[in-house]
Amino acid sequence: MNSIIPPAHAQASGFGGFDFMSILPLVLIFAVFYFFLIRPQQKKAQQQKDLLSALRRGDRIVTNGGLIGVISKVVSDQELQVEIAEGVRVRVARAMVANLLSKTEPVSDSAEGSSLTEDKKTLPKKTGARPKKSSK
Repeated sequence: MNSIIPPAHAQASGFGGFDFMSILPLVLIFAVFYFFLIRPQQKKAQQQKDLLSALRRGDRIVTNGGLIGVISKVVSDQELQVEIAEGVRVRVARAMVANLLSKTEPVSDSAEGSSLTEDKKTLPKKTGARPKKSSK
């Protein structure tokens, strides 16, 4: 009886059968990768997406390049105009915003008219009195 497979080993191996225990380590490794690597990364990406979609004028931001500035204008869905120093405005891709330092409050409907004078500090406040005409 010169066989390639010894009889005792051939009976124990069970060729053609499925062994769940051989797959279990692969399933456990995938579960560990999912809960410790993939899931937190997806959460962080969703938070960044929410942050970028909620940006508006007046928010103080930090770009990926390290510039700190205030959003002076939302140009489009892809671009922002950021004031990095007094009178110095640059256009920044919205995706390059790394962090939000301070958020401005949204303008309410009742305060919309009064916000014009707050935003434009050069406009004088209106009073009921008219200026006096000179006698010349």
